[in-house]
Amino acid sequence: MKVDLLVRNAVIVTVDDATPRAHALAVHRGRVFALDPDGVSAHAEIDAQGAAVVPGFGDAHNHMAWFGASLDEVDLAGLTDLRALYDRVAQRAAALAPDAFVIGSGYDDTAIGGHPHRRELDRAAGGRPVVLKHRSGHVTTVNSTVLDRIGVLDGSAVVPEGGVVVRDEAGEPTGTLEEQAQNLVSALLVPYATDDLARAVGNAAAVYAAEGLTHVTECGIGGGWIGRSPRELAAYQQARDAGTLTVRVQLMPASDALHPVAGHASDPGGIGLDLGVRTGFGDDRLRIGPMKIFTDGSLVARTAAMREPFCDRHGHGYLQEDPEVLRSRILGAHATGWRVAAHAIGDRAIDLALDAFEEMLRAHPRPGARPRIEHAAVTSPEQVARMARLGVTPVPQPRFLYEIGDTMVEAVGPDRAAALYRHASFLRAGLRVPGSSDRPVAAGAPLLGMQSMVQRMSASGAVIGPDERVDAATALRAYTLDAAWIAGEERERGSLTPGKLADFVLLSDDVTAVAPERIGEVEVLATFVGGRCVHGAEQVGAEQVGA
Repeated sequence: MKVDLLVRNAVIVTVDDATPRAHALAVHRGRVFALDPDGVSAHAEIDAQGAAVVPGFGDAHNHMAWFGASLDEVDLAGLTDLRALYDRVAQRAAALAPDAFVIGSGYDDTAIGGHPHRRELDRAAGGRPVVLKHRSGHVTTVNSTVLDRIGVLDGSAVVPEGGVVVRDEAGEPTGTLEEQAQNLVSALLVPYATDDLARAVGNAAAVYAAEGLTHVTECGIGGGWIGRSPRELAAYQQARDAGTLTVRVQLMPASDALHPVAGHASDPGGIGLDLGVRTGFGDDRLRIGPMKIFTDGSLVARTAAMREPFCDRHGHGYLQEDPEVLRSRILGAHATGWRVAAHAIGDRAIDLALDAFEEMLRAHPRPGARPRIEHAAVTSPEQVARMARLGVTPVPQPRFLYEIGDTMVEAVGPDRAAALYRHASFLRAGLRVPGSSDRPVAAGAPLLGMQSMVQRMSASGAVIGPDERVDAATALRAYTLDAAWIAGEERERGSLTPGKLADFVLLSDDVTAVAPERIGEVEVLATFVGGRCVHGAEQVGAEQVGA
């Protein structure tokens, strides 16, 4: 038989326990045809020359449109003082029209010595409106021009429940808006043009393919402070039609986009999208995923809802909404057939999510519900056991430990540090732990995430929760098969198994064999989606993969 593509002379790590290793991979009609086949020829062949081949990487929690848009914004990531931030704002402002918005992203108040102040931003931007997004996404800082437009300065603004307008000791607004208060600013910017969103998605996809990603879950579209347009799904369709959406995507609508849906008297009451569209609608390239609901905020921004107060600030954080409202949203979405993803970082928010999950599963039992907690940042042993009993999947972000682990330890204190972004404890309880990044909050390259799973090292060199470390093979499984499982697609992808989609990556080294500190340095040579090379054709020979 003659197949479409044959990759030979490779070190293949299949992530399939039935056949863990192989040396050749045959691909036909977009799917894995065979491993180490005999008597097979191919229209195109690749001599891997000893390179490693692994399943395509998945990211179970990222923000693709946000990241893609940030590529055109003022880059504030990595700054270590406020003066540098104000200089970057001034540089961008000087190139803009007098009434144009200066939009920046990625600043970290814990690294630069505090949040920017509105009056300094006024001077830097020459009166132009300024909107700066915190790296967490849970805080936005603006200047006086914006505060005036949204009614904060004259007192006419109505601050949404679960939001805070930060004020100084004299009661004056500083320009910083937390959580739901960001919606006041979003109203000035949203909706983004569909063409712009489609371009942002395409730009993000090019970066993702270069990092070996073949599938990502976009966590929050269509509404709330996380959404960019009520037509956000159309932007992904447009990018797909244009050929720039080179990775598979599952989309989570934000709960703000859902609403009561009329139906027959025998249909369960609840919330959803028009026509009853729900989780699972779409195909293997673009599909509707779970409903996303925010229950609390951010550990870095100290807005997460905690049982005990933060060690470096007064307060326990707060919930995004009245607990009964959050409960009813979760129950209502589940009742209409949605899978539910609850953003819950603090242990108090996790308690709320678990209570609601237990109630919804009791009221409407449904096989394959697979409820998930996004981040699950601070968990007690009792919560871990309860998650296992209910079948709730945690979706933590291991790269946080390196990039913002030190400030998170300051937030919770050394006695609670071992509870941060667990991994091994979840596995011991019988849970799966899918790999994810929360990009652009942290670097999204899966190999960096795997390295953090293995090392759990912060930027200062501290090891956070050493008992939560896992080996490299487990880390690889998290970013492949387990990421596919939480998306409900483990039968279609996640391992190099005959019959599954031919999504795979050529790597310069076997990540399960190199030293832990070298995992993030492994080079992505080429990325294939459905047997088609979407990155690195020049590395493997463009003429070889064009068939």
